[in-house]
Amino acid sequence: MKLTIGTRGSALALWQANHVADLLRAREPGLTVELTIIKTKGDKIQDVALAKVGGKGLFVKEIEDALLGREVDLAVHSMKDVPAELPAGLVIAATSLRADARDALCVRAGVAPSLAGLPEGAHVGTSSLRRLCQLRAARPDLRISPLRGNVDTRLRKLEEGSYDAIVLAAAGLDRLGLAGRIAVRLPHDVMLPAIAQGALGLETRADDAATIARIRAALHHDDTAAAVLAERTLLGRLDGGCQTPIAAHATVSAGQLALSALIGAPDGSAMVRGQGSGPASDAAAIGARVADELLARGGQKLLAAARAASLAGQAAGPAGPAGPT
Repeated sequence: MKLTIGTRGSALALWQANHVADLLRAREPGLTVELTIIKTKGDKIQDVALAKVGGKGLFVKEIEDALLGREVDLAVHSMKDVPAELPAGLVIAATSLRADARDALCVRAGVAPSLAGLPEGAHVGTSSLRRLCQLRAARPDLRISPLRGNVDTRLRKLEEGSYDAIVLAAAGLDRLGLAGRIAVRLPHDVMLPAIAQGALGLETRADDAATIARIRAALHHDDTAAAVLAERTLLGRLDGGCQTPIAAHATVSAGQLALSALIGAPDGSAMVRGQGSGPASDAAAIGARVADELLARGGQKLLAAARAASLAGQAAGPAGPAGPT
């Protein structure tokens, strides 16, 4: 039996795909698992903000096309890159145990290793509106500029002095053996993560029962799946993407799920927060309930303003290098 995994070609994407392949081989020694590298539109566009050219779906569409075309059997995604709605005929068949969901602050040599310790007017790199919003709320004095590229490229720009600090997902740095580059892991009350950050999703064709059974047996983690379902339900209810500063994080303990979420203004001038909890079996309902709470408390206006600003930016055209969430 052979399985073919479709993956992007970045170091992190390859680590994730190989990690899944190794787990599958360990469970079923006779299984042959091969990788097919697929270049996505998000990989090709390096000088325009993703919000201006289609958002996070740009990192998965070509891989999903390969799945639907039966060129590959399985895709391994960072779940934070997967849009709330999947194409007809595809499913997230398994969600693996979540890694550290926090964001990480990395600083150049000589800079204080904390968000509070950054010098007045420090130059910080990120293209995520979610991170931008929360950074400005915590430190309005910071000068924040767009940053694109893979993890190595971003760290190199930091080393070269283009920035005083950058913000990256802790999980990606941990997976690449770069945890030593982290100055501080930002707590959730300072920087709430992206939807499903730290979780891996395994996408397959809905009619491929054998592959679904195989990967669920090897990799599926029920508590992570419930947490991700709550977060992604919230995202879908808010109709959010890269154009809007939305963050959420859910945890599951002893069968109970707790969800925290926010909608913010891109400039950090306003933020609406919400929380919800209940049985993990009600994950989707909790996500929907918290989304409705956010909308009722002013989130609708913030979303409308963010979308209007995004449309204005698209009409004006790219102002310079920008980057993904």
